[in-house]
Amino acid sequence: MKYLFVFAQSHEEFRVPELLSISELHGFTIGFDRYANVLDKAIKRPFMILTLDKEEHAHVLAQRCILIKSVHEFYAEGASYEVLHEQNSRARPQWERYIPDTSFKFCVLGYNFTIGQRRQRQIIESFAYMDFLGKIEMKNPEVTLTVFEESPDGGLRKDGEFTQVYFGRLVVDGTARSLMGTFDVKKRQYFGNTSMEAEISLLMANQTLASPGKLIYDPFIGTGSMAYTTAYFGAFVYGSDIDGRQMRGKDKTPGIIRAAAQYGVASRIMDLCTFDITNHPWRCGNFFDAIITDPPYGVRAGAKRLGRKKIREDRLQPATPRPNEPYIPPTKPYELSQLVTDLVLLARYLLRPGGRLVFFLPTVSDEYAPPDINTVLCEGMELVANSLQDFGSWGRRLITIKKTAHTEYLPPSFDSVREAEESRDTHVPAHKDFREKYFQGFKKDGE
Repeated sequence: MKYLFVFAQSHEEFRVPELLSISELHGFTIGFDRYANVLDKAIKRPFMILTLDKEEHAHVLAQRCILIKSVHEFYAEGASYEVLHEQNSRARPQWERYIPDTSFKFCVLGYNFTIGQRRQRQIIESFAYMDFLGKIEMKNPEVTLTVFEESPDGGLRKDGEFTQVYFGRLVVDGTARSLMGTFDVKKRQYFGNTSMEAEISLLMANQTLASPGKLIYDPFIGTGSMAYTTAYFGAFVYGSDIDGRQMRGKDKTPGIIRAAAQYGVASRIMDLCTFDITNHPWRCGNFFDAIITDPPYGVRAGAKRLGRKKIREDRLQPATPRPNEPYIPPTKPYELSQLVTDLVLLARYLLRPGGRLVFFLPTVSDEYAPPDINTVLCEGMELVANSLQDFGSWGRRLITIKKTAHTEYLPPSFDSVREAEESRDTHVPAHKDFREKYFQGFKKDGE
């Protein structure tokens, strides 16, 4: 059967990947009907007509997909009400079972505009041929019939002007969107200036296919934004960071554990550890079901790895350690394109076959090209989704990569791999040296 999906007016490119991820998690398929090419281009419109085998699948999607506002059994659409009513009349076998003794109400809604009450009444009266005999109930009806008028341009328009109108029966409201309030960073007991906003954290968790019993790893966990959402969906989470202070905070109980307790998921945070991913302790691969992370890319915090910066030979004298102070190993900048390459290699080693790597990749809008992502991939890793969050002169792309190989790979030796790559003439991605581009180029232009 066909269903009309109504989406929140944000993150257009994230909609289809989220739908496909949750349907894959629950073992059913979605038919995209005439939207066969939605994976190749962003769908800017808030309405989408999709095919599902069972109505219960609509409930599953609405309870988990963050971007769904509501799902409706689809009856008709048209560029005019004449076309809509003609199509709706042909759909009579779908809605006539509700005619006899079912309480009902009509809703008339506009996208990007408000429809006047007088015209709402006229629109509702135009459906009189449906002959509903039940009681009109405005608070708790058994059936809610909804008309949606769409005007993509928004702005100034005359009442009655629209490009498309849809009609259907409400199946379920999108309850998952309430989680944005639950995980609101401002209400969290522990957070930092790099904490990911709730909506994005939830979208990333859905891309990992987080569910009870799965084991998920965040190698740049910071203050733990993605740990809480993935754990909320039932997964066990392991986190690490090169800077343990972000994970711990200043209190005796680590900040991440305190925030996890606030959400009732502290028991699902397996452990937190301080190390550099290029000098990691993992001696066993094929271990995690997913890796989720937001690597530091320099806008608010620069990436670091163990090692010393290049210094003059006359400054090679080791610093005299201060008594009663812990040793803090030296670090050096970690260039973003190198970090991303290393992250994919680490994921190939640590992920189980079919496991997913989900991470954000910032990029310069004018310089981005598809090879930027393709060159990151390696043997045994396949791109699943690439969704842009646009900030104008720059944006960040939510990348989902799946491990397709069943081979057990050895732990990657990052420096040797990098030396081999640098010896070749390779494509220079738009995210290379992103930090310098951000602060020296388009950041200044936008100020």
